Amino acid sequence: MSRPVPWRLDLSSYPKREVKQTRFQDLDTMGHLNNVAYAALFEDARVRMNQQLGRVNRGKMAEGSFRAVVARNEINYLAEGSFPEDVEIGLGIGRIGNRSFEMLAAAFQSGACIATCDTTIVMTDPKGESLPADFVERLKAVQVKAA
Repeated sequence: MSRPVPWRLDLSSYPKREVKQTRFQDLDTMGHLNNVAYAALFEDARVRMNQQLGRVNRGKMAEGSFRAVVARNEINYLAEGSFPEDVEIGLGIGRIGNRSFEMLAAAFQSGACIATCDTTIVMTDPKGESLPADFVERLKAVQVKAA
């Protein structure tokens, strides 16, 4: 793993924030947050942001909606997380493609970045169409502030 670019370690780079409680059951045998806990914290924050963005359909396809799946999810563990301190997740959109977009996130405790998470989400239906223009505008409104 290469070292993250400096702006990824700065909470102010991310336009959205979610504060998550850690749980005692999230600890490994050494008393640190385990990798599964990191993944769950990032997933919950990502899903909440997706719901706020709208348009992604989880059930029967409605007019103007689309289906999407996670095609890639990469977590880089930078430091040990601890209990009972909360984790603050910063989130924003990175690259926006024709049928996909990237959600970038970072987890912080005591002001220090303890992990980053890059997730690529790909539209699967309707086939042959691009992401809706109004959805792309919503994505652009919450893009990360890269240096």
